[in-house]
Amino acid sequence: MDFGLTDEQQLLLDSLDDLLERECPEHYIADLDLHHRPPASFRRAMHEAGFDTLGFPEEYGGTPCEALTLMMLAERVSRQGLNNGFGLELLQAMDILEFGSEEQKNAVLGLLATGDVPFALGFTEPGAGSDSSAMSTSAVHHNGLVTFKGTKTLITNALQSRYLLLMARNPGVEDPRKAISMYLVPLDSPGITTNPLDKILWHISDSCEIFLDDVTLPESCLVGVKGNGFKQLMRNFELERLMIAATCLGLAQCAFDDAADYAAQRVQFGRPIGTFQLIQLKLTDMAIKLENMRNFVYKTAWMVDQGLPLKSQGAMCKRYCAMSGFEIADEAMQIFGGVGVTVGARISRLWRDLRGHRFGGGTDEIMVHIAGRQIVKDHG
Repeated sequence: MDFGLTDEQQLLLDSLDDLLERECPEHYIADLDLHHRPPASFRRAMHEAGFDTLGFPEEYGGTPCEALTLMMLAERVSRQGLNNGFGLELLQAMDILEFGSEEQKNAVLGLLATGDVPFALGFTEPGAGSDSSAMSTSAVHHNGLVTFKGTKTLITNALQSRYLLLMARNPGVEDPRKAISMYLVPLDSPGITTNPLDKILWHISDSCEIFLDDVTLPESCLVGVKGNGFKQLMRNFELERLMIAATCLGLAQCAFDDAADYAAQRVQFGRPIGTFQLIQLKLTDMAIKLENMRNFVYKTAWMVDQGLPLKSQGAMCKRYCAMSGFEIADEAMQIFGGVGVTVGARISRLWRDLRGHRFGGGTDEIMVHIAGRQIVKDHG
C-alpha cells in the first residue's frame, strides 16, 4: 500500500498550515474557549482560502475532493487544538444538496457562500437521543401549512445559525421509521425561543434548548420526502462519524505532542520526567493508539473513496477514535499533573473537548449497537 501523500494533498496541507499559523494560533483558540465565542474570523479566513467548499459539487461552486484528503485536513485543523473547526460546511450542505428544493439549496448555499453557518441540526430531545423512536416533536400538516410543537435540546450552533434542520414526526403515523420528516425552519419564526445551556466542554460551539410553540410555516419547508426524514439523515451520518474520528485524531495528536514536550522539559528528582520508564510507558501506549487511530481513519476514508460499503466500519472507527482519543488526553493530563488542570493549560481544553466526542454524533454505546448487529448479520 502507498502511504505517501499526493502532490495535491501536500500542497493543500502546506497551505492550511500557513493559514493556521497566521489565523488560528493557540492564544486565539484559548481566548475563544475562555470567552465562549465561535471562531468567526478563522471561518472567514478558511472561506476566503476556499477550504470550506472542498468536497462540494462543481455546479454549486465547490471543488471535488476525496474523503481521505478531507479527513487529513480535519485532522490538521484539530491538531492545532481547535475542536470541530473543519468540515461543518460540507456536512451541512450534503442533506440539502441531496434532498432539498431549489429554494432551500439557494438559501443554504447562499449562506455558505458568505462564510455563515446556515443551520443547526434539530434532532436530540429531552426524551429522545439515541432512541429516535421516542422523538415527540410533532409536525402536523394542514391546508398547505405545517405546525410544529415540541422541544429540542443540546442543539449545537443554534445561536450562530439562521435555520434549524428540524426532525419532527407525524403524530398520526405509528411506525417511527415512516413518521419522521425533515424540515428547514427559520430560527426567527414566531413561536421559536432558545435557551443557551452552559456546559463544561466545546466552549466555542454554543448548545441550546429550542422550544417550538405552534410554529406554523408553509409546507415548502419540508426537505425531501414526507416520512423519509430519518433515512435522509442517516444517509450522511457515515461521513459525519468519520469527520468526528478525524477530529479526535487531531486533538489526540495535539495532546500527545504537548505531553511529550512537557515530559522532556519537566525536571523532578534531578532529571526530566521523560527519562522515567513509567512516563515512557504512557507515551509509548499513547503513540500506539495514535497509530491505530490514523490507520483506522485513513482506511475508512479510502473505503468511502472506493465506493465500498462501510457497514460496521464507520461506527467502529468513530467508537475507537473517540474512546482512544480521550484516553490519550487523559494520560497526557496525568503527565502534566496539577499544571494540566489549570485554565491556561491547553491539555485541559483538549481533555474536555475530546470527552464530548464520546457522545456527540452518537454515543460509544450506540456505535456498538450499529456495528455489533452488522457483525452478527455478516456471520449469520
